[in-house]
Amino acid sequence: MKGLFAIFIASLLVVYATDSIAQVKVDVKKKVNRETNQRANQRTDQIIDKGFDKIEEGVGSIFKKKEKSPEDIRAEKEEPVQEKKTTAQKSQKPVGEAQSVPEEQPKPQLTWAKYDFVPGTEIIFEDNLEGEQNGEFPSKWDLVQGNFENAIFDGSNVIYHMKCNMNGGGGIVPMLKNCKEDYLPEEFTIEFDAYFTENHGGYYEICLGDFKNQQKLDKELRLDEKWIRIYKNSASGKSIEANYYPGYKSGIYDKTPKWRHVAISFNKRALKVYLDDARVLNIPNLGYNPTGFSFGKQSVEGKDPGYTKNFRIAKGAVPLYDKFLTDGKFVTTGIKFDVNKATIKPESTGTINYVVKMMQDHPELKFSVEGHTDSDGEDAANQKLSEARAKSVLEAMVKLGLPADRLTSKGHGESKPMAGNDTPEGKAQNRRVEFVKF
Repeated sequence: MKGLFAIFIASLLVVYATDSIAQVKVDVKKKVNRETNQRANQRTDQIIDKGFDKIEEGVGSIFKKKEKSPEDIRAEKEEPVQEKKTTAQKSQKPVGEAQSVPEEQPKPQLTWAKYDFVPGTEIIFEDNLEGEQNGEFPSKWDLVQGNFENAIFDGSNVIYHMKCNMNGGGGIVPMLKNCKEDYLPEEFTIEFDAYFTENHGGYYEICLGDFKNQQKLDKELRLDEKWIRIYKNSASGKSIEANYYPGYKSGIYDKTPKWRHVAISFNKRALKVYLDDARVLNIPNLGYNPTGFSFGKQSVEGKDPGYTKNFRIAKGAVPLYDKFLTDGKFVTTGIKFDVNKATIKPESTGTINYVVKMMQDHPELKFSVEGHTDSDGEDAANQKLSEARAKSVLEAMVKLGLPADRLTSKGHGESKPMAGNDTPEGKAQNRRVEFVKF
């Protein structure tokens, strides 16, 4: 169509040019034809170019290869290129950032599967801080030196260690009638819960002698080498090399605040120290006779205080299997539960593991697991609680591999006390589990 229009225009120009410049000797016809052809070719080229442009755009849209605009190119120049990080680069932290356990160290997990601590069965001293008055000095303790008071922390009654210089012979000691004597037998266990702040260097210090009442009994008790230091992930003494919780070693710090269950076992001369589910010290010969218990958190007032709870000192007893051979049953206060619940506390696992191993070694044994409570609360509620607790123990033992037909369970509530319910120690003795042969 556009070609015909060009020819029409050319014809008009020929006529016009012939009439107006006939006197000029120019071959107007040839010139017009030449010009017409050039313009027609130009228009044709433009039309073809536009056609190809549309074709190229169509092909580009099919393969998503749209040409980048100047804005795109400018944005790319302004945006820094992001290089892919290697695994090692991703694990690096900025210089100066506070660092806990390095990422290449797997975070230890509580298992309790190999926990072998079994507490003594005769309770010498018990303090769960029940009924204590906030801000007052703990009623079952005596002060040697420092600043201690009752408090509520993390939802529990605790002893708040505000200020103490254990190096100066400070701390607190349990109040006992025979405190001036050697009140720790040849076999004993000590347990308590201790809270550790983010300060990885904070520690609790224990001396197995009574600073308040036994100074004449052993004048060397204040010597530093006779103390045990309990850190968040290790235990040591001046003359005892530090031993670490699994997954930790010297130079690896853990700034995560946490509770630890501390357990100490002494058997004539050998001492073991546990943090939660792991044994961190095993001293075959302690080298002296423990006579008492002094305790505190090495701290300056206002800095890195300590919090402790659930203290128990118990006399070690004849091995449970020997007791069973004599009496046809054995009693343990080492299986503990949450208050007014049938939930078994993790630190009970050592005792449960012991009984399971005993029954595996002696396939003929069958036991009735029997729960008992103290006299606090209503009779009916205590009966129901004791039954639930006995059942929980049975179920835990079955999960560890014992056939269910070798166990039964029952509860007696508060009906069969072993001791008076007028002292914390008596109540603790009555909160027990018995394994009776059937």
